[in-house]
Amino acid sequence: MRLTIVAVGRMKAGPERALLERYAKRLEGLAPSIGIRRVDWREVDVGRARNIGERRAEEGRTILAALPKGAWLTALDECGASITSAQWATEIGRSRDSSVPAYTVIIGGPDGFDPGLRDAAHSIVSFGAMTWPHQLVRVMAAEQLYRALSILAGHPYHRA
Repeated sequence: MRLTIVAVGRMKAGPERALLERYAKRLEGLAPSIGIRRVDWREVDVGRARNIGERRAEEGRTILAALPKGAWLTALDECGASITSAQWATEIGRSRDSSVPAYTVIIGGPDGFDPGLRDAAHSIVSFGAMTWPHQLVRVMAAEQLYRALSILAGHPYHRA
């Protein structure tokens, strides 16, 4: 199985990027030990349409085009389910054990997801009801994915 993270927008240089790279490196190092053959990070452009609905639709089409075939799709959205790290690890492990070719996490743009893209998601996960800056969501996703994989690997990183 592959693990793919698709995010709308470009991550700029700075402390958030350095922290993202730190967790991405850990994630990529741990992944093979639990049957994830590679981790892909993809950035897609923010939509250019003037109205929000059209912009969301444009971004949705771009995200869908970036997804691996047959992927399990998890959207990160403030209106999603609030789950524990262990529950996310279980979902990723089930996908792996069910021979899903890719587990994909998507991070939308500043206007959120197109309704059709939300409907296409197998799960919608929230990092809380608050709105988070795009750069921090990527860092939190990388850390939580690393934590989930460490749970699956029996690694002591997760101590809950």
